[in-house]
Amino acid sequence: MTARSRRTADGIRLTPDGSRGRLLAATALVAACLAAGMGAQGARPRARDIGLSPGMFPTGPLNAITDVGGVRVGQKTLVEGDLVRTGVTVVVPHEGNLFEDKVAGAVFVGNAFGKLAGSTQVAELGTIETPVVLTNTLAVGTAVDAVVRYTLAQPGNERVQSVNAVVGETNDGGLNDIRGLHVTTGDVIAAIRNAAAGPVDEGSVGAGTGTQCYGWKGGIGTSSRVLPARYGGYTLGVLVQTNFGGVLTIDGVPVGKALGRHAFAPAPPRGGAADTADGSCMIVVATDAPLDARDLKRLAARAVFGLARTGSSYSNGSGDFAIAFSTAPDLRARAGERAPKERAILPTDSLSGLFEAALEATEEAVYNSLFRATTVTAGTRTSEALPLDKVRALLVQYGRRD
Repeated sequence: MTARSRRTADGIRLTPDGSRGRLLAATALVAACLAAGMGAQGARPRARDIGLSPGMFPTGPLNAITDVGGVRVGQKTLVEGDLVRTGVTVVVPHEGNLFEDKVAGAVFVGNAFGKLAGSTQVAELGTIETPVVLTNTLAVGTAVDAVVRYTLAQPGNERVQSVNAVVGETNDGGLNDIRGLHVTTGDVIAAIRNAAAGPVDEGSVGAGTGTQCYGWKGGIGTSSRVLPARYGGYTLGVLVQTNFGGVLTIDGVPVGKALGRHAFAPAPPRGGAADTADGSCMIVVATDAPLDARDLKRLAARAVFGLARTGSSYSNGSGDFAIAFSTAPDLRARAGERAPKERAILPTDSLSGLFEAALEATEEAVYNSLFRATTVTAGTRTSEALPLDKVRALLVQYGRRD
């Protein structure tokens, strides 16, 4: 197979071999290191960096889904040539063998115009037995195959004959050569194997590389909340893949309306498919609170409701899904166990704090996906990053900031 060339963020094309290719590769390596340093310093800020702090509860130390103990995130970003802008984002609930030690899980569907593989078994059994994978619409089949292969290869799974891979998607065809089927089994497995605790890359990365949101560049975003002791002291984290429409609202300020870029504008703004109301949002919710499948579904619903705080119109063509799981050991299902066991489950009267946390973290995760996203060009199409200078000015104008 002939190696494909790849264009870096600075426009340098890497060739498969040859002295010129090696020189360009070395130059690109330096540029990548500089870019990585800029990212670490926050070249584009998160929402809190400009003073936004949705809700009332404090965040975890990373303000990310990985604040929930044991949760890891892995990503694979594919930027190739002039047209490939896609990738994979993976959330791994714990460090053990997920198939042998399944977590309690649930799915809530806000609008079902989308593909969420594995959701029917999650709804039936109330457990999740694989990493949760997000990618583009036409890569769902590839991702399912990759998750199955990964699971079968895990020590202890030598006799496994059925795997329920959980894979969600949004359609990045506006900026990505989606029909080219560029995501490979190896890409998905690499994202799973590289999954780690710690800070999570946001914006135009992983499964958010080619997504668009509210008429601007969308992407991956994350946030967390830690409940006060009176509400149990639990941690909840959210990760979103934003690719949907509506009228962007930030901290109650009608940003999309003020800037004239939203789904229902008289003259559609530049950018194409993302300028309509259609699109999708995948939400992953993790918590260490001991919730069973029934209450995890209720928690997932609040995450979908949280999109409304940012202006989502939940349109006809939008796939709005939330996948929620609990890392609480008592709620896990060991493969093959049959004997009754005692479990500690949070009473339903204690859920309101977690519901609020899900609303707040989802809202902030959407903001972070937009704030951190960079302008992306694919062929003749460009999706512009949200203009943060104008956002700041509007926040001041509406009295949200000094």
